[in-house]
Amino acid sequence: MPNALVSRRAEFPDALRIARAKSSPGLGPRMVFFSGGSALNDTSRSLKNYTHNSVHLITPFDNGGSSRRLRDAFNMPAVGDLRSRLMALADETELGQPEIYALFTHRLPERATEQELNREFDALRSGQHRLMKAVPQPMRGLILAQLRVFDDHKPKGFDFCRASVGNLILAGGYFANDRALEPVLFLMSKMVDVLGTVRAVADVNFHIGADLADGSRVLGQRQLTGKEEAPLRHPIKRLFLTDMKQEVPPSAVRLPKRNRKLIERADLICYSPGSLYSSVIAALLPELVGTTIAAQDVPKVYVPSLGTDPECLGLSLLDQVDALLSALRRDAGSEVPAVRLISHILCDANSVDADMARQIGRVHHIQVLRLTLRKKERPDFYDPVLLSDALISMT
Repeated sequence: MPNALVSRRAEFPDALRIARAKSSPGLGPRMVFFSGGSALNDTSRSLKNYTHNSVHLITPFDNGGSSRRLRDAFNMPAVGDLRSRLMALADETELGQPEIYALFTHRLPERATEQELNREFDALRSGQHRLMKAVPQPMRGLILAQLRVFDDHKPKGFDFCRASVGNLILAGGYFANDRALEPVLFLMSKMVDVLGTVRAVADVNFHIGADLADGSRVLGQRQLTGKEEAPLRHPIKRLFLTDMKQEVPPSAVRLPKRNRKLIERADLICYSPGSLYSSVIAALLPELVGTTIAAQDVPKVYVPSLGTDPECLGLSLLDQVDALLSALRRDAGSEVPAVRLISHILCDANSVDADMARQIGRVHHIQVLRLTLRKKERPDFYDPVLLSDALISMT
């Protein structure tokens, strides 16, 4: 594994490597991201300028926001984060499909009566909505077919408040394909010319749960994130998959062969910024994820979140690394060296001090790269171009 990756180069970020990627993004590096949520979306939009070969393995275990409404109504995996990443990677140039993009990113209003919401959905379903009319055939017919399947399955009184049209179409496609996400994700990718690959890390209908330091157990992502429920009062000790009644053994959820092949072909593997447990570690829970990652001789980069992560209550950066390693070693094996699972930590210099970087190096022999990566105007967010430059330089 290239632990001397950065030190052997004359400059970092690598201007030549960046320029080469930008000149031929269709031939750009194969970069695999484990993530969920929206934290990587701005960087994903930026990466389209460097490579059209990024792979995003997204957790489908969310049960908050609009995904919760769909999961409660249809007993299906979460599709909101998948739709969000598809849209971030869509071709937004004149060569893309702006009419379809506008439809898929449209949300029904928050302040409207039930009658008004139903009326707008009916206009979408019948093809009379202005956004639907703008979509050319035969794409319009394909989209309407998914919406009509959704309509056939939706329960009486379904709440359309703030509903994402893209999520409704994904839900319809899920049922149209015998409760499988992969076919409708493929179809939507083609419809908006996605410049990359977006897949659920596993096409299963489970949730996440956590054992806390005080011995208690919570079930469901929305209980962990501190967004819709009160923030956790005790640190998370372990994350697991659940059917919301009991824990599901790792052997019940296996990383699909098609996703294993994507990891095996990667030039770089990245544990993305975002909620540490519900976005990143959740995507590492299926069987064979840790084993497949450990077998690859490529940079494996952890990009910790900036700002405050309610799921990291009391955790230092070293503790976060330990949590990632623990999750990966449950599958890869406890004897696997840390650098086979995380070779580099890429972070903003102002968010991680030199003493912490040296401590991580001493404990795990992981190289910590401290660079200027945050936005000047919003220091809790990464600058998409600076982060893209750094990641591309490591491939």
